[in-house]
Amino acid sequence: MTNHISDKSTVGTNVTLGHNVIIEDNVLIGSNVEIGHNVIIRENVQIGDNCKILDGAILGKMPAVASMSATTGAPRELSPLVIGKAVTIGAGCVIYRGAEIADRVFFGDLSTVREDVKIGEGTIIGRGATVENKVTIGKKTKIETNAYITAFSTIGDYCFVAPCVAFSNDNYVGRTEERKKHFGGPILRRGARIGVGSVLLPGVEIGEDALVAAGSVVTKNVPARTIVLGSPAKPWRPVPEEQLIEKQLFFEKE
Repeated sequence: MTNHISDKSTVGTNVTLGHNVIIEDNVLIGSNVEIGHNVIIRENVQIGDNCKILDGAILGKMPAVASMSATTGAPRELSPLVIGKAVTIGAGCVIYRGAEIADRVFFGDLSTVREDVKIGEGTIIGRGATVENKVTIGKKTKIETNAYITAFSTIGDYCFVAPCVAFSNDNYVGRTEERKKHFGGPILRRGARIGVGSVLLPGVEIGEDALVAAGSVVTKNVPARTIVLGSPAKPWRPVPEEQLIEKQLFFEKE
């Protein structure tokens, strides 16, 4: 078992490599980085200091374009994958070229992040979660196990998305060319929380510090600091004062 490291790449000090590691051309790896077995790092990827990349991860993958894909578009030049400092990338993760990952982000095993995605500092992407293309996620947000974040979604700072939540972006459900003019994923404002197994329909806006109860189907915008529940989700009561984001110890005032 051997490793392949391009002589056109730069590897910092105190970098440890497992077996069968492939590092392509023009990769930049900082210092004190741990790379597991069977990791593939495609060309031009940039990795900051103190990162951990666990077994079987693929970094800098180019998107494949399916003939019927409505959101990927024609092949084009993408900016390099940029990974900040102290990022942990779990086993079997796939992170595409064109993504931008801030410092101290954590990826659970088998999570996937597509191109044209930005993820803020200290955010967690849970095991098996999928983040599609053209998504922005703020800082210190949690996307839990097996959540699905559809293309064109926006998630603010300090948000929480529970396991098995599904976002959607197509009101036409894959029919007619008209749908391509109206794609839009959900928008979560700062501190919004989405309960386990909920479904968010295209373009809905979840207000700041709002809470969607477990199993809800959100068809309309949710007011700030309001709990909604049901299918379709309807307002129930205000979010308790002690649960507001500015009351939490981890909240950082700007």
